[in-house]
Amino acid sequence: MGSTTMETEHKIKLSSAEVASLWTMYMNDSLAICTIGNFLSHVEDQQIHSVLEFALKLSRSHVNKLKSLFSEEQIPIPDGFSEEADVNKEAPRLFTDNFYLFYIQNIGKIGMEGYTLALAASARLDICEYFTEGLNESARLFNKATEIMLSKGTFMRAPLIPEAKKVEYVQKQSYLAGWFGHRRPLNAIEIQNVFFNMIQNQMGRSLLMGFSQVAKSPKVRDYMLRGRDIADKHVEIFGSLLSDEFLPSASAWDTIATDSTVSPFSDKLMMMHVAAINGAGIGHYGRSLGTSPRRDLSAVYSRLIAEIGPFSDDGANIMIDNGWLEQPPQAADRNKLANEEK
Repeated sequence: MGSTTMETEHKIKLSSAEVASLWTMYMNDSLAICTIGNFLSHVEDQQIHSVLEFALKLSRSHVNKLKSLFSEEQIPIPDGFSEEADVNKEAPRLFTDNFYLFYIQNIGKIGMEGYTLALAASARLDICEYFTEGLNESARLFNKATEIMLSKGTFMRAPLIPEAKKVEYVQKQSYLAGWFGHRRPLNAIEIQNVFFNMIQNQMGRSLLMGFSQVAKSPKVRDYMLRGRDIADKHVEIFGSLLSDEFLPSASAWDTIATDSTVSPFSDKLMMMHVAAINGAGIGHYGRSLGTSPRRDLSAVYSRLIAEIGPFSDDGANIMIDNGWLEQPPQAADRNKLANEEK
């Protein structure tokens, strides 16, 4: 951890918000070590190798720091994931080099979001420092990956719109309309949301495609296939919203899975990976819902959230049935304590 642990007359305990963020980050970083480590064993492009190596170094450092912190705070260290239990090092590559780069860039986005929210919910100065450092590292990772994508011509830019000539204010309630009558063009914020969600779903679709090919359990395989098809449908919906406005959509090239059917990862790890992406996706849709005034867009995001919710629940049930869903720290059950035999 950082060097600014507070010196006070009493030890300041971690808040529930700080514990939640640290626990979640440990789980995510232990998963990343397994995933990125596998990517590194197959990557051929030297530029992509360098950014994967940087990402792996960050995750290993995070896990070591968090283990020390949990021990200091007398909090059980989560089981998380390990290369010994959750990675098949003999498996052939499941994804292309360009997918590795696409994945790292998009994971960098999610990392920046996670550290920002964690920092905003924290008070203890050493924890704030840790999250600030993580935020800066995630930004560096994102920038490194973006720079390589730009150099290779694989970066997908959001659509261009005409430059504004003057400041304007909304004059009519029809600005909010989306179903009937005249429908105004998408504004820049709405375009940003649609494009961002389309790109995230493209990454999810590729990941789920690969996982569906290699899952050992029939239930896990069927779940991955269902997720792949949901992501594909969402990509089409967001692409149509852009094309309806004569705005170009984008498709990630050469990021689909290989034809391998040998799993490099445990079913447990793949299910947790999808659960994390589902959670991020619901958050992104919620944010988009709150910043998209056009009513048809609100309806789209509400419908898509309603679709991902049951899918996430079904995934959690599969993990529970198999004993894979590790429980985060939680509040005391006061009713249970009160009713215990004395």
